[in-house]
Amino acid sequence: MKIIQMENQKGIKKLNKKKIVIASIIVAVVLTLIILFIVYSTCKPFRDVMDKYVLMKNVVEDSTNSISIDENETNYIYAYDKYISVLNKNVLKNYNSSGKLEGEITVEISNPIIATNGKFLLIGEKDKNKIYLISGNQIIWQKELDGNIDKMSVNKNGYVAVILSGTTYKSVIQIFDNLGSELFKTYLSATTAMDADISLDNQYLAFLELNTSGTILQSIIKIVSIQKAKTMPTESIVYTYVEQNGKFITNIKYQDGNRLVCMYDDGIYVIKNEANDKILSFTEEGNNISFGGIELSNDIFRVIEKSSLLNTETRLEIMNTSSKKTNIYSFDGVAKEIYSYEDIVAINIGSEVHFVSTNGWLIKKYISSQEVKKVVM
Repeated sequence: MKIIQMENQKGIKKLNKKKIVIASIIVAVVLTLIILFIVYSTCKPFRDVMDKYVLMKNVVEDSTNSISIDENETNYIYAYDKYISVLNKNVLKNYNSSGKLEGEITVEISNPIIATNGKFLLIGEKDKNKIYLISGNQIIWQKELDGNIDKMSVNKNGYVAVILSGTTYKSVIQIFDNLGSELFKTYLSATTAMDADISLDNQYLAFLELNTSGTILQSIIKIVSIQKAKTMPTESIVYTYVEQNGKFITNIKYQDGNRLVCMYDDGIYVIKNEANDKILSFTEEGNNISFGGIELSNDIFRVIEKSSLLNTETRLEIMNTSSKKTNIYSFDGVAKEIYSYEDIVAINIGSEVHFVSTNGWLIKKYISSQEVKKVVM
């Protein structure tokens, strides 16, 4: 009995030593990963090396798929859902990410104006009246409107807002559901509609109008209950904001939680619960702010350039409009153009394009042998 007991104790000791070794390895691996993450986050040279040689985030021109187009013809290039679309001679060709043709759609459009959101492509004839809502490789609906198309938008559910001119009114805003049924019209006789957007829950229409009758231009934002507008149009406006300080509003966009984000000439404001709050400024002393945008799903951004005798460092600041948390992505050089969609910002700095997520991390860096003219997202 004593011998058996001693063997069991030895076995227990051996088992405990094995657990300790395994636990020590796990702790060492976790600590190493934490240290690497901290260094990656705080040390740009180390991050650049990791991105290039370990994470393989650099993509060169020759390694990408391509779609051939005739440079002697007029081609309009868009992106929606999972497609890259090329419009040429009234034919919209949809390609997948491998560059393979997946479908063709005939549209009678020669001077296109477009809006995209998720799986929907809204395409119309600029300053004319034809309009198509497309999803996948199919036309969901098409119409000829009573007026000329100035601007339009589509939300993720396929609800459409179109701003029309060329009628007896200065502007008409026409609203359609995802099947093409007209919900209502808003008529502006004394002001001009500049932008319009429908909330993500299909409950509200927000539109921006410009009053030019006074000594200064005056921007006005109105929010309409879509349900009320269908039955009680005179009582459908639930909120009106009149800019009294001479500031100019350029465009508006709904984000989650019915937050209406407004682009001003001096910053970005958010309207929610009948309050209009400035959350990002474009006029800060000592900062050269070159770009700003509100087109992301739940974020906004601005670009700040800081020049020295040797180079220019540029900082992309991305702020979440709900939490107000800001993430930063820095790079050397000057941004020539900025593009944004959903949760990605693309920075064109000439022969390079940096694709950055809203958390401030580089997703991919595209490196070209020539100047990049345009990015479609």
